[in-house]
Amino acid sequence: MLRETIKQATVTAMKAGDKERTAALRLISAKIKDRDIEQRTAAKPMEDDALVIDTLQKMAKQRRESIQMYEEGGRDELAAKEKAELEVIEEFLPTQMSEEETRAAIESIKAELGADSMKDMGRVMGELKARHAAVLDMGKASGWVKDSLS
Repeated sequence: MLRETIKQATVTAMKAGDKERTAALRLISAKIKDRDIEQRTAAKPMEDDALVIDTLQKMAKQRRESIQMYEEGGRDELAAKEKAELEVIEEFLPTQMSEEETRAAIESIKAELGADSMKDMGRVMGELKARHAAVLDMGKASGWVKDSLS
């Protein structure tokens, strides 16, 4: 289980005295606990690994946005801190699909659904997310689906 892997990595980082890594791993654990609390009232709770992956993906997206803003604002020290956290987060995410693999998956789904116009974008995106959400950057995929349908 991914949750156990993160706990073991936290213990290892603490024993090694790596304060930055320990802090990042504790941040990940705190976010996962927050999501656990949210799931208590959810109509349809997520599977455990799916919950952890979804949480990590959201955290990674936040870090990428922060890095971009800090770099644009000339705050390189804060950007470096965010990059270090992003590296730790990405260690636990499944390997992302390449652009070629993503475009092939989009074309396959388009063919299956008979999608040929922008009206079908929602259906294609929904199916893409259902099949590949854990290994796909949905932000980039959205642009590629839009290109493919136009």
